[in-house]
This record gives sequence, structure tokens and C-alpha cells, in this order.
Amino acid sequence: MKTSWRTAALVATAASVLALTTACGQDNVTPPAAAAQNVGASASAPGTGLVTGNGYGADGAQSSASPATPAAPAGKLTVATNPQLGSVLTDGSGLTLYRFDKDTAEPPKTNCEGDCATTWPPVPAADANAGAGIDKAMLGEVTRPDGTKQLTIGGWPAYRYAKDLNSGDVNGQGVGGKWFALAPNGKKASLTSLPGLSVRKDPKLGDIVVDKNGRTVYRFLKDKAWPKSVSNCTGACLEKWPAVAPVSADDTQGVKKKGLMPFTRPDGVKQMSVNCWPIYTFSGDKAPGDTNGQGVGGTWYAVSPEGKPIGAPGK
Repeated sequence: MKTSWRTAALVATAASVLALTTACGQDNVTPPAAAAQNVGASASAPGTGLVTGNGYGADGAQSSASPATPAAPAGKLTVATNPQLGSVLTDGSGLTLYRFDKDTAEPPKTNCEGDCATTWPPVPAADANAGAGIDKAMLGEVTRPDGTKQLTIGGWPAYRYAKDLNSGDVNGQGVGGKWFALAPNGKKASLTSLPGLSVRKDPKLGDIVVDKNGRTVYRFLKDKAWPKSVSNCTGACLEKWPAVAPVSADDTQGVKKKGLMPFTRPDGVKQMSVNCWPIYTFSGDKAPGDTNGQGVGGTWYAVSPEGKPIGAPGK
């Protein structure tokens, strides 16, 4: 049986339509690798650590088609105070730095490559330097499998998180039960990791001293430092402005060592001093990072690492 040219044309047209329909359907069902990457999509909520997939904070999609983007330099590292985590290490842009439980610190070794390193960009070691509250001896480097040098803190390779977009974000905390914000000493950041006295960068006041709970430390302008430390905050004043208990000089970070010592108050209680000036916290500060005592009565001011009252008139 012969097939007419009209019938043949119809059959060919139908076949072409079917082929086009199938191809479009494949595009919809199987997205290209770049579209499927969806970095960080598996994190159910910022900072909760409740994730599915590969534990990197991504959905597990594999993609190597896109060229690697050069990592931003670390710059001057600083210490931020987080209400839940205490002292958190940040880079020069204020982005949180993290460590990975599958890495090792002794010896330093990274086990985050490929897609993991896309979601958790390694921090370059080249220009990293220690800011206030950071012991420069904690900074080091490790050679990655690709030959690049990665910053280490206390031996632990340091990373950023792709879903941290703003200064102070800690969306990577607890992801997969393996990723944790870095403390300045390389340990996992937590309130218990804070030293007795340390320095944090306040967005308005700059570098200020905080106690072991991350609470702002203050000076009273009516006190005296020379020839000896004298507190003039007694009775009801102490209820509002609790005296900071003695702290070992070895249990401090970033605070000037000279004049860093306890003294005996008129009531016989030992109190800590910075540069010989008595220091206090404020009952009106409800959480770490609060500075509600700043400027109260024109006599109470946050303390600089050198012991100066920050923002006090004529000081």
C-alpha cells in the first residue's frame, strides 16, 4: 500500500511535535545543574541546625560547571558578641567564621571540598590579621588539596557560610550537627567559652570590655584609681551596678594588662579593676550586648580595653 505525500507529511509533522514536546518536558523535569544547585536550601530555619540532605546546608545537588569565584580576603578579624553564643569570630566585613567537625586541628586538615566548599567558602589565610580580643598566635594556615592556603584558628580551618549575607548573621550555626561558629580561641562559640574579661566591638561605642557572660562593663566617674583603687558605689548603688568579681589576668583577652587587678572594697569584698579603675555591670542590661548603662546620670560609661570611660566628657 502506497502512502500519499500528504499522509507522509502529516506523520512527519506529528513526529516533530512529539519530539519537541518530549524535549520541553525533560527541561521541566530535570533542571540544569546550575539551577539545581540551590545553595543552602536544606536549612529549615536560620541557626536551628535542623537540616536534611548532605549536611552541608545545601540540597546535595552536584555542580562543577560554574567557574570558582575567588574568595574574599579575611582582613582584620574581630570579635562580635552574640546573645546566644557569646564571643564569635568574624572577618573584616563582620561575617561569622565557622569550623567543621569533620576537619581536624592537630594536625590542621580540611575535609570540605567540592560542593561543600561552595556552600562553606574557605577563608583565605594570606591577609588575615588579629584585631582586638584575638591572640595572633591562634592564627595559622593549612594547605588545601587544590594548593590554596586556608586560615586556621587554633588549628581549625575557618569557613564562611553562603547564607550569611549580613554582618552578625549566624545562619550556619549547628547546620547538619557539624558546623559551628568559631570562638576567638578556635573552640566552638558558646557563652561558657568567654574568658573572665574580653573585648567586643559595639556598633556605636567601638571596642568595649565585657564580662564572662558577655555583659557590658562600666566605670563610675566618682571612683578613684590613684594612688589606689577606691569604689564610691555602695549600698543601693551596688544593687543597680553590681561589682565585677576578681578575674585572673590569664583569663582575659584584649584587655590592657597594666593595672588589671582586684582590690578590696570598703565593705571588705574583692572587686576587679581595669587600669586600676573599679568596674561594674548594669542591672538594666537584660542581655549580652546591651549598653543601657551608657551615660546614665552623666557618670557611668562603658570601658575601653585601656580602662578609659568611652564617651565621657573630657575623658
